[in-house]
Amino acid sequence: MKRGLQGHYVTISTVGDAVGAFIPNPLPPVPPIEWSSALREKFDQALLALGRLDSVSMLLPDTSLFLYMYVRKEAVLSSMIEGTQSSLSDLLLFEYRHQPGDPLNDVQEVSNYVAALNYGMQRLNEGFPLSLRLLKEIHAVLLSKGRGKACDPGEFRRSQNWIGGTRPQTAAFVPTPPDQIQECMGKLELFLHDLPEKTPVLIKTALAHVQFETIHPFLDGNGRLGRLLITLVLYSQKILKEPLLYLSLYFKTNRKQYYQLLNEVRFAGDWESWLEFFADAIIDTAVQAVNTARQLMNLAASDEQRIKELKRISGSAHLIHKAILERPMASSNWIREKTRLSPATVNACLRELEGIGLLKEVTGKKRNRLYSYVKYIDIMNQGVELP
Repeated sequence: MKRGLQGHYVTISTVGDAVGAFIPNPLPPVPPIEWSSALREKFDQALLALGRLDSVSMLLPDTSLFLYMYVRKEAVLSSMIEGTQSSLSDLLLFEYRHQPGDPLNDVQEVSNYVAALNYGMQRLNEGFPLSLRLLKEIHAVLLSKGRGKACDPGEFRRSQNWIGGTRPQTAAFVPTPPDQIQECMGKLELFLHDLPEKTPVLIKTALAHVQFETIHPFLDGNGRLGRLLITLVLYSQKILKEPLLYLSLYFKTNRKQYYQLLNEVRFAGDWESWLEFFADAIIDTAVQAVNTARQLMNLAASDEQRIKELKRISGSAHLIHKAILERPMASSNWIREKTRLSPATVNACLRELEGIGLLKEVTGKKRNRLYSYVKYIDIMNQGVELP
């Protein structure tokens, strides 16, 4: 349905340009969403896909092992959309401080994303509500180090920003002026808490993401936090028992259509086309996550069999394999601490595991060596390849 412009413009002056900044109408849309049978079926399929994804926690022997890498994959992908050039391996190496030559700002931003996501989940688990205060706290973590630390971490912007173009007059979109952000975000917070009316969670999540991106309340990090908001809403509303849904790969793969649909919502009021795209994103992403979990379980089982054939050291090698499942890139020191095996035993096992191609030493050093569970990381790397 084409509802027309979903807000209004106010003329502002910034960096010498007089431009129209967009103030969106509060949610939910007026008139209400038009539920065709096709759109309703798409959302039914999306809910089923989320149910299957939630069952991953029952399929996996330890969901936290999957989450550790999955969260990092999402951090890399979400940051890639913003132009960051950092791979999953870069991030893992950075976290172990073994790569001083890395493009530090890029990897730091990805590492910040992991920290911000973990912080948000921890606060929700403590019973803190999904609120403007929590979003600001998460933003403060997201921009705590690296390039973003000069962009008022944890604070709504006090100056005008714009999207695309070198100046406001050539911008693709000029979001909400700073003096209107608190009011617009306050109305978004009410919508998240079912005011003025109750909204089904999946629809609420889809609408809230667009509204957040349209307001663009922070100087930097809006894209990353807006994508993170999707997971936060679904997790806080108990649609997901574990934070396993991340749409960045789908948005990255379909970037042109994603931005086009955001504009179709803002300028024509076509919420239905956006909702169809969002449902497709959930279905595709949930199916991929389930497939990834199954691949990892099959890999772990297959490698367990290979380890049994090592005979004499199979017991110790099994402990190392269990540890490396938890951290697919790990130092020999960390492995010793985790397994409580002697240095001599760990080193002997690592040599054997390298020999059968299960692990690969990645530093080329004689001390402070770092081992990669290559096939595990290859599975997680699907879709994360740098351009």
